[in-house]
Amino acid sequence: MTLRNLVLLFCMLCSQFVLAQDTIVNKLQEVIVSDIYLKKYSSSQNLIILSDSIINQNKPSLTSLLNYNSTIYFKENGLGMVSSPSFRGTTAQQTAVIWNGININSQLNGQTDFNTISTRNFDNIVVRAGGGSPIYGSSAIGGSIHLNNDLVFNNRILNELQLDYGSFNTLGIHFNSKISANNIVAQLGFSRNSSSNDYDYVGVFDWQGNQRKNLNGEYNNNNWTANFAYKINSNNKLKFYSQTSSVFRNFSLIYESDTKTKYVDESSRNLLEFDGKYNRFTVNIKNAFTYENYQYYGNILNDNFSSGKVESLISKVDFGYKISKSIHLNTVLDYNHSKGFGTSIDNKIREIGSGSLLLTRKLDNWQTELVIRKETTSAYQSPILFSLGNAYRFNSFYELKLNISKNFRIPTYNDLYYSGGGGFGNPNLKPESSYQAEIGNVFSYKKITFSQTAYFIKIEDFISWKPAMNGNWSPVNLKKINTYGLESILNWKYNFYKHYFNINATYAYTISKDLETNKQLYYVPFHKMTGSFGYGFAKAYVNYQFVYNGFVYTLLDNNPKQIVKAYKISNIGIDYNILKSLKVGFQIANILNQKYQSVEGRFMPGRNFNILTNFKF
Repeated sequence: MTLRNLVLLFCMLCSQFVLAQDTIVNKLQEVIVSDIYLKKYSSSQNLIILSDSIINQNKPSLTSLLNYNSTIYFKENGLGMVSSPSFRGTTAQQTAVIWNGININSQLNGQTDFNTISTRNFDNIVVRAGGGSPIYGSSAIGGSIHLNNDLVFNNRILNELQLDYGSFNTLGIHFNSKISANNIVAQLGFSRNSSSNDYDYVGVFDWQGNQRKNLNGEYNNNNWTANFAYKINSNNKLKFYSQTSSVFRNFSLIYESDTKTKYVDESSRNLLEFDGKYNRFTVNIKNAFTYENYQYYGNILNDNFSSGKVESLISKVDFGYKISKSIHLNTVLDYNHSKGFGTSIDNKIREIGSGSLLLTRKLDNWQTELVIRKETTSAYQSPILFSLGNAYRFNSFYELKLNISKNFRIPTYNDLYYSGGGGFGNPNLKPESSYQAEIGNVFSYKKITFSQTAYFIKIEDFISWKPAMNGNWSPVNLKKINTYGLESILNWKYNFYKHYFNINATYAYTISKDLETNKQLYYVPFHKMTGSFGYGFAKAYVNYQFVYNGFVYTLLDNNPKQIVKAYKISNIGIDYNILKSLKVGFQIANILNQKYQSVEGRFMPGRNFNILTNFKF
């Protein structure tokens, strides 16, 4: 990047801000939040908070929610198929997914398939832009997605059942039960999404002129959650979080002659946590067990499959000390023990230990955050990670924020130990590392908030799979990548008598270059834009959504003839409260019946419909 581009980038008005579509915390209620670092050490970075009201207005997949409400770009191999994000021009392996404070990216391939996560059983989902590895560990280079369950002591019983039915025989059943007393909270939930997924490809025909459609695309996604909190006394609390999911998918075909395949993905996450407060001291202890298992059937007509499985034990201890009214210090020790095995992975045990120091200082309108982390393991050499952020509010209209950090991504089990057909892992890999800088401004006036964020990321030792001398593939540390760009976010709310208006919009301009070729990374758009408009009156609410994704290259050489074209998609929905406890809704997706795809040859559906009924009792 030239000096001219650097000067232009850092002279832009930029910022980070907290965009909250709905109030997350009622100050009159005691709320237990498991991810204690999210708010405390994110004041110098951009957060978008999507509350339960926004979650319920979108389709239940995490892909759909974030595609229409954030700057993240998604690649989908068809509706409901494998979905991977690109956050600030990085890869899916460089985007961390955090479940109640625990990193749940796959130990096998280093990423999360966003179409396997149902959003219905979370109280809020937070998008945290920028480097977060010093706090959350591997993969938080481009940013992190936080799936949160907030446990509230409010002496209430609330049950909610939502039923959805839509095009392509798509069915959703979502149930949540929340029971709270003075000293105990229980949350139980179930979510199921299924579809025949046999939609027509808009404007696509075979050589005989017959309408083409999505073949072998059936799926069902089942999620169970159970969360509990017990208040031992005013200073000591015990919490338990559990989530289990089973996802069964056939993989859509590109051509009718392709062999039909399917994929079974099962996972379980369990977290036991203790919180204690003793004058100036605090202690937080987490113990978690996670499990992931996949089975891939190369031909659904027989029972042969390849598989991979990882079991992980995670322990974390956080000691906090309030040095003064404005200065807080945390020391964190954590340990991760993982065991991986399967048909394509040699049985391996990996142990990782780390220590972190976190310091925050808040004085009047100025807050400073410092995080330092060091890992140790026999599998690779880990760098010292750090994050330093400052946020200064000059007045009610203007706030300046700065953040610099060093982040990393560890090699996965596949990278290190894969031994399946066509490739072998490389046990000598180094972790990817990155340096990142952000600078910005946020402007607030009455009900309007506008922000921009400028950033620069330098990634080294990028892990890439390359063909070896014997024809097999193996990963090596090769690429160096520079990513820089601009993110803008607008939020407006207005209430008048029984009328309610809201507008939310995002825009991202992204340059992500491989320094070996000086070419844009494939499947990274230069431009992405989203927008939504909502209007409510009395018992009715109308919502309009819009997303624009610019074209993307599909090859490393940026051949202009090999691209996925830009597309614009609009959705509209209306909800009506028949009774205080009963709501019905109707949604139309892709209302203009646009032909589009985010991955070459993987067409998405045209105009489609969904009806919903929501009961609260």
